[in-house]
Amino acid sequence: MSTALGMSTTLGMSTATGDVGGGGSLSVSLDVSAVPAQPVGAGRYTIDLVTALLARDDVTLTLWTRRGDGSRWAELGSGAGSTTVRASAPERRPIRLAWEQVRLPGLLAAESVEVHHGPHYTMPEHSRLPCVVTIHDLTFLDHPEWHERSKVVVFRRAIRTAARRADAIVCVSRHTAQRLGELCAPTGRVFVVPHGVDHDRFRPEASTSSGHDGHDPVPDDEHLRRLGVRRPFVLFVGTLEPRKAVPDLVAAFDRVAENHAELSLVLAGQPGWGVEAVRQAIGEARFADRIIRTGYVPDEVVPALLRRAAVVAYPALEEGFGLPALEALACGTPLVTTAGTAMAEVSGGAAVLVAPGSVSELADALADALDAGSAVQRRRRLGVEVAAGHTWARSAAEHVSAYRWAARRSDPSSPGSGAGPR
Repeated sequence: MSTALGMSTTLGMSTATGDVGGGGSLSVSLDVSAVPAQPVGAGRYTIDLVTALLARDDVTLTLWTRRGDGSRWAELGSGAGSTTVRASAPERRPIRLAWEQVRLPGLLAAESVEVHHGPHYTMPEHSRLPCVVTIHDLTFLDHPEWHERSKVVVFRRAIRTAARRADAIVCVSRHTAQRLGELCAPTGRVFVVPHGVDHDRFRPEASTSSGHDGHDPVPDDEHLRRLGVRRPFVLFVGTLEPRKAVPDLVAAFDRVAENHAELSLVLAGQPGWGVEAVRQAIGEARFADRIIRTGYVPDEVVPALLRRAAVVAYPALEEGFGLPALEALACGTPLVTTAGTAMAEVSGGAAVLVAPGSVSELADALADALDAGSAVQRRRRLGVEVAAGHTWARSAAEHVSAYRWAARRSDPSSPGSGAGPR
């Protein structure tokens, strides 16, 4: 859903719906080398995008992976005869970033591809190929204190470079696009393309059909039992890092738990940078024995947690999109999240919004959701409707719009290409 936001003159945002310019098959290079073995956030976005692109008959993909990671992506694309996997990138991030600048431009020149997509802020700056870059959020510029210093240095520069040199930029929300325009004045066209939801997995009731492997699905309650989780519980899904405001959630739960003797708090996510603040908050909580840290949760378990939660709390101070919030709505679960963020944008009035950093508002919102009154039921129904409008097929179609725009912009023979120095 590329969106104009009413600011197309200022930000050069896409106002198109569907593929820009139409056309035949497009050869796309996509750098997937930053996706870890246990993907979250931008890694999950990259996998879901590639999966949706593979389902299209108008795109052929060349995927650049880490040297030891080619088989994962080859398996993902095994049903698509038009996919090429190049396991060329080094394993370690600093060397991989250097490889992207030094080696990848030459490798791209040897491939029969028309446009390159960097899905995680960066691009090969000296490639002659048209480039599309995804900007997830601007926190590396706005809140460097939320990130490791080494990442701040790299990604601040990468964002500014993409704004100056990329032919097209994909922003995952209006919120991100607005901030990008304010901070970096991008020269390429900005496409606002929200994430999708896998509605086969994230739904109010679990599927009763066999999975892709032919095995019967594991019941939700069995997933919970294996994690040591009992209902009722408040759920947070995401990496435990400073911008997620998990210590605020721990403090809010501590207030609510006093009046809900059976209630627990489940923190489902791997520890990230700055997790010490979470540990300290749990250590200071009166009801710390009712707080469960599961660590990284496999993809197949996340829907069960979201469906069975009494309320999902996503109190992040800032996000590019906040996909767990949308997935909670798709599961018909009450959602409490933060006002003035991308989550407020995407929830479409179905979530209870609280001021960023307000423990008291967060506690009150959790208590209201646990009461499960008529307003909560109304928001549940609205949440399912809002989430239904987000699919990965639609998101992939709008990415293809960005790819076609970039390819046309850099082709001087294309009418209205707008080609110019990047």
